[in-house]
Amino acid sequence: MAIKTDCHMHSNYSGDGQASLEEMVKGAIEKGITEICFTEHQDMDYVYHEGDKEGMFEVNTDQYLYDLLKMKEKYSRDIWISFGIELGVQTDIARKLAIYSKSHDFDFIIASSHLCNKKDPYWPEFYEGRDEKEAYHEYFKYEAECIKAFRNFDSYGHLDYVLRYGPNKDANFTMAEYGDDIDVILKLLIDNEKALEVNTGGFNKGLDHPNPREEILKRYKELGGELITIGSDAHRPEDIGFAYDRTEALLKDLGYKYYAVYKQRLPEMYNL
Repeated sequence: MAIKTDCHMHSNYSGDGQASLEEMVKGAIEKGITEICFTEHQDMDYVYHEGDKEGMFEVNTDQYLYDLLKMKEKYSRDIWISFGIELGVQTDIARKLAIYSKSHDFDFIIASSHLCNKKDPYWPEFYEGRDEKEAYHEYFKYEAECIKAFRNFDSYGHLDYVLRYGPNKDANFTMAEYGDDIDVILKLLIDNEKALEVNTGGFNKGLDHPNPREEILKRYKELGGELITIGSDAHRPEDIGFAYDRTEALLKDLGYKYYAVYKQRLPEMYNL
């Protein structure tokens, strides 16, 4: 297997993480991963659902970095550890995101749309009272608006995140229905030299595809997109590098030859 890096991982510094930084590092080493990047959640102005702990998706960045640097030194002979963040992007907090993104020397910034017009597609309320298509179109159109509003990121995370949680997940997805919306997103990424994340967590969430689906990855390449990053979105050690063999085969079938790993906000290209 050529993919030996995991550039989307969460420890318990993220509210939904289930293991410590050290447990995640050890888990990666045990799986033969040679480079990782922690990308803890930073979702400012997140709209919390009943039962959620307020602030659970906002990381104490200084403490996180302090502990990460300790792990980086302790395991320097075994694995490379990078300092990343996953920013929850929303159009109305673009300035806050811009300020935060410059507040630390991150190696890698993922932009992700966890909220769409103040609602999280993870929850059934996002879909209630309307057709699934309407909800999906709203989500994809909102992603494009987010990219227009905030651009200090390196890779766009799980572009079709909404398909993980919709009433029928991705069963009814077609490019004929959503392709126009998705083309806008992909062209914005390409024009702004941003990467598209291949998030293998889709397999782990019961889909038969990564996020985004292969049709979207194919279209990205057709439009001239070359920059892709790869991560498992692991929140537990056992999920690190999830379905990497399937993902590698898929990417090669689509004609991808390289993937990017960001260090100090610059991409290094690795062979698939």
